[in-house]
Amino acid sequence: MIGRVLTMGLTRRTLLAAPALLLGTTRVRAAAVTDATGRALEIPATVSRVFPAGPPASILLYTLAPELLLGWTRANRSEECAFLLPDICARPEVGRLTGRGNTANLESVIALKPDLILDVGSTTPTLVSLATRVQEQTGIPYALLDGRFDATAATYRLLGALTRRDAEPLATYAEATLATITARVNRIPENERPRVYYARGPRGLETGLGGSINVETLEFLGARNVAAEQKGGLATVSVEQVLAWNPAVIVTIDRDFAANVRSDAQWAGVTAVRDGRVHLSPKLPFGWVDFPPSVNRLIGLWWLAKILYPQHFPEDMRELTRDFYSRFYHIAPSDADIDRVLAGRD
Repeated sequence: MIGRVLTMGLTRRTLLAAPALLLGTTRVRAAAVTDATGRALEIPATVSRVFPAGPPASILLYTLAPELLLGWTRANRSEECAFLLPDICARPEVGRLTGRGNTANLESVIALKPDLILDVGSTTPTLVSLATRVQEQTGIPYALLDGRFDATAATYRLLGALTRRDAEPLATYAEATLATITARVNRIPENERPRVYYARGPRGLETGLGGSINVETLEFLGARNVAAEQKGGLATVSVEQVLAWNPAVIVTIDRDFAANVRSDAQWAGVTAVRDGRVHLSPKLPFGWVDFPPSVNRLIGLWWLAKILYPQHFPEDMRELTRDFYSRFYHIAPSDADIDRVLAGRD
């Protein structure tokens, strides 16, 4: 049975009815809440409808308070909905205000009557300016939260304050996960930390440079990113460059690349390929390494740690997955579901 739903105090009726009950009510202002950029926002006394500005915001909000989510930046596929609350997963595509391919306009946002616009990611002056401008033009408070991986616990607590939900259990989980894994990794000598190449795309030739959010969890784990010498975001490289780097481990999010690289003569000389250390990242309902870079990476951190340092991380990945999906995605995956996730299958 795929993705048995956990009630966790939420019923389908209350999830569907909560937003409708508050439509058209008078907005009552409460005390200000300060977002991650230091902007003081006047948040309604009751928050029942939240517009996610981008994918990281929609995932973060879903994990804490799925009933508040107005919709998704893109419509979810059936294989993704198998691992989410079905009624919430089926909510409409509302577009995005930030990031590449922003598709929502302010008129459509206003028409949805959100009590809050939520954005999670960079807190640079450019994003602060955008948030301020949208808030001024719509009259809707626009909260900008820190999307850095090591800020996850603080971000949960701030989201709890904004939505008046108890975020402490999820914040504590994030805090404990990062602390436990960091303590173990810090005891691993530098010469035991593998050289890693992060492969994206069907040919595996797109990768994350040093400091890229796409390899944030790999670098958090102390892995030696072979592309880290140059700083930036994503970059396209050549097979010759990968051969020169000669990584001991390859992590990929592309199923076709993972399936074909072992039989590709061009890659045969790479140590990771020769030693069978090419690992396909799970991605249901969301990617475990990046894509999108949100709290879905917490379970991915355990997965990566076990790949990079198996002797230091004896935990059962199946039980970790079951626990995470129950806590964060509000479903109880079956054994077959977990097999499907860990195999990286769609």
